[in-house]
Amino acid sequence: MEELVQRLSAAAGIDQETAAKAAGLVFGFLQKEGPADEVNAVFGKLPGAQDLIAKAGGGDDGGMGLMGLAGQLTEAGIGMGDMTTVGKEIFAFVREKVGEDEVGAIVGAIPGLSQFV
Repeated sequence: MEELVQRLSAAAGIDQETAAKAAGLVFGFLQKEGPADEVNAVFGKLPGAQDLIAKAGGGDDGGMGLMGLAGQLTEAGIGMGDMTTVGKEIFAFVREKVGEDEVGAIVGAIPGLSQFV
């Protein structure tokens, strides 16, 4: 996950601690909102994803979906303008590691997510 954190940091111009928290929050959101089988299969191919979730406290967006995630990212120090950059970079990384089909199944199952990836 160090590679992802470095990529997020560079792409969004944020420090690595904030980048790690952002990744953990997004992964936690996917774990909560996405189809369990597909998410578990993807995370099984991404060593360290669960650690990022645990460190970020990700996964509890108060039941508010993408709006809840946006609020969590804002609290973590990610500006609205950088959220799209963070999302696109995370999903590009995941696509590189696990493939488009797996990512597409998750994105397609979460309403509104496709506009951020």
